[in-house]
Amino acid sequence: MNRCCLLIAFCFLFITSVKSQDMVTKATTFLSLLDSAQHTKAFYPFDTTERYRFNYVPLDDRKGISYNELSLPQRKALMVLLETCLTEQTVKKINAIMLLDNVLKEIEHRKPEDHYRDTGKYFMTIFGIPGDSTIWGWRFEGHHVAFHFSANKKELVAGTPSFLGSNPAIVQEGIYKNKEVLKEETDEGFAMLHALTPGEMKLAIIDSLAPKEIITLANRQALIEHPAGIPYYQLSPAHQQQLLQLIGLYLHRYTKPFAAIMLKEIQAAGLDKLWFSWAGYTTHALGKPYYYRIQGPTIIIEYDNSQNNANHIHTVIRDLKNDFGGDLLLQHYREEHGKAIKN
Repeated sequence: MNRCCLLIAFCFLFITSVKSQDMVTKATTFLSLLDSAQHTKAFYPFDTTERYRFNYVPLDDRKGISYNELSLPQRKALMVLLETCLTEQTVKKINAIMLLDNVLKEIEHRKPEDHYRDTGKYFMTIFGIPGDSTIWGWRFEGHHVAFHFSANKKELVAGTPSFLGSNPAIVQEGIYKNKEVLKEETDEGFAMLHALTPGEMKLAIIDSLAPKEIITLANRQALIEHPAGIPYYQLSPAHQQQLLQLIGLYLHRYTKPFAAIMLKEIQAAGLDKLWFSWAGYTTHALGKPYYYRIQGPTIIIEYDNSQNNANHIHTVIRDLKNDFGGDLLLQHYREEHGKAIKN
């Protein structure tokens, strides 16, 4: 390996360790800003069934500490923690999605005291004790936003399930008119479809009707038994690159080092085992539902725009090996915890 390659490798490892160390430090900082009552609400053990709870609809019984209950310094510390795992652009999307609840409240003519739509009903939950020698995790979740992170010591092991949605997909009126939070995911999906040759498109389109929801839903285990559409190996080289670009759009919701790890796992499982599928309309317009999916041995990415007159987007990333940290991480935690009790 030449000196340049060694330098690049060293820089990558340095960035990874710094970001991971930042995650522990920033999580500890966030917890230190909470009072005892807030800490009790926010903190859970790592080995709990609550850690596997995943939902992206408005709920009143989420566990953790809500954004509404946090002071301005606490909110800033929370956003800083998010930025240790997610890109600045992703955090901006999260904030924009949260504000869309105000748009929905106005559209639905809800009274001010009605908190079904509430920009502060987003909850932070810490699982286990953040530290340089611990297994721990955290979750930030609310309406149309859900990120689940699992860490082994200083290393981020998993960042899924992860979900971003947008309702409205395109705001039709008011001060946010024409706001389109998930525009990239929409535009690049259509670009992928329309780049295909007629033969490729015939294979890719699996149904003339879009499903009414993402197929994996909020299930504990993501499962779509049979891949469908067009496999990677039947795409032209240019369209193979376009599919990888679309995958990269979703993976780069995370910081570059973690996105690189996820991509490496996809490559190790075999690019030829990736599938791209489309359902529903092939033109982008209100009232014309559409759906696309990328599926491989390690990952499922779904995009659905079928609800509310096809102006309501759901997107999800599921890591088929490492959702919620994966079984091996939990086993490791139990083994380490058992040793600590015995000692």
